[in-house]
Amino acid sequence: MNPERSEPVAPLIDVRGLTIDVGGKRIVDGVSFTVGAGECVAIVGESGAGKSLTANALLGLVPHGARVSAERLEIHGLDARSFGEAEWRGVRGRTIGLVSQDALVALDPIRLVGREVAEAIEVHEPSLSTAAVRERVLSLLDAVSIPDSHVRAQQYPGELSGGLRQRALVASALAADPPILIADEPTTALDATVQARIIDLLVEIKKSGRGIVMVSHDLSVVARIADRVAVMRNGKIVEYGIANQVLKNPKRPYARALIDAQPTARRIHPPLGSVVLEARRLSKTFTRAGSSISAVGSASFSVAAGRTLGIVGESGSGKSTIARILVGLETPDAGSVHLEGAELSSRPPGRTSIQLVDQDSFGTFDPRFTVAASLDEALSVSGVPRRERSARIDEALERVGLDGSLRRRRRHELSGGQRQRVAIARALLREPAVLVCDEAVSALDVSVQADILALLQRVQKELNLAVVFISHDLAVIAEVSDDIVVMKDGLIVESGPAAAVLDGPTHEFTRELLAAFMG
Repeated sequence: MNPERSEPVAPLIDVRGLTIDVGGKRIVDGVSFTVGAGECVAIVGESGAGKSLTANALLGLVPHGARVSAERLEIHGLDARSFGEAEWRGVRGRTIGLVSQDALVALDPIRLVGREVAEAIEVHEPSLSTAAVRERVLSLLDAVSIPDSHVRAQQYPGELSGGLRQRALVASALAADPPILIADEPTTALDATVQARIIDLLVEIKKSGRGIVMVSHDLSVVARIADRVAVMRNGKIVEYGIANQVLKNPKRPYARALIDAQPTARRIHPPLGSVVLEARRLSKTFTRAGSSISAVGSASFSVAAGRTLGIVGESGSGKSTIARILVGLETPDAGSVHLEGAELSSRPPGRTSIQLVDQDSFGTFDPRFTVAASLDEALSVSGVPRRERSARIDEALERVGLDGSLRRRRRHELSGGQRQRVAIARALLREPAVLVCDEAVSALDVSVQADILALLQRVQKELNLAVVFISHDLAVIAEVSDDIVVMKDGLIVESGPAAAVLDGPTHEFTRELLAAFMG
């Protein structure tokens, strides 16, 4: 026996020929990949490609009635093809941790964040004292960059921003110290600096010997952590290989199209016109868990017709609070908003209005309403006579690139991109002077995101709209913005023309954002 020869190390995950049928339809078709210790395999592709279903199959979390078959499905040395629910429960948490895409659904809304994280620790390490569990919880929350962890641990998920909820979910997945982590869009809705910290954390997790399966539409995130990339389309892996090779020199046209859809170019700035929207010294304070939190402090900015103001900053920096103040969903404690020279509270009906395109288009539509009914409601509120509405709805759908055949569909029958287009159509039916986009593309695949950004810029040019575009993604902000406001802890720390802010930032936090964005 040669003492220098070592036996090959079995992968943590070994999948061969995985097939999943749901409702008689093949959703995953012959998927194969392995994940070794200290390795990250990323699965990328558009919505409906089968990415998340493939990842969830590694946890036995497939839809009821789904038929799963595989030539090989080994998890940490165990043949999972014949697993029942009891065996899968033994795997979840202890062997494989899951960070799912929708933190608001994954976290129990009536359980404190600290208790959510503590549960996995207590289940798998029942001998730990209460003090030791609490110390571990706070350590995990700190590790995923949740500020004021002792305060956040005593809050409910609904009291946290989207970014903070996602970080709490990562902490919960790591609580039982599993050797494998499945991360399904783990950085969705996170700003650049926090995203960078989460990526750094995942890199450290990988270095510790864990295997990671990452599902993501953000190829910049994939590039920073993945060792290998599997590109999925229509349930099949159409390209698979070393990350650097797939992302820089893809062989298949579909993979090339995904990469080309990443935002890269900067906007050609229109001339400065008349100011449509002006915010003057806006301030807003909330009381949470007995403490006063300043969400926005003396924020002032303006937007001209045909131009876009990009607002960027970390989760909890006050971006969305400003959006809610602009559209009248929050009342500022101090300061005022002026539209075309008139205060927000005194604005006339009709075109002199501000409309919101939110991140969660699914949640903004009544599940009982068809597309036509949702758009009809917007026209009714605007006082449009019933006899004119059908034609106006057809025009609105055509403007956002949707076929009239979608009129009878409800929200669950639309793709994410289609729902966002309908949301834009609904906002435009109110004939706004200003459109506020709050993380309007953050949850979309890269190719769909590119389409929606192109749509927004086309509509803006056609209607000469002023746009306030809020995003944590600096690549998107750079592509769409004429002027940029940078926020931190409720304050505007830097503002100015996009080129000046991006090429010559003067504030340390802006430089940190740019450094995190550049990787």
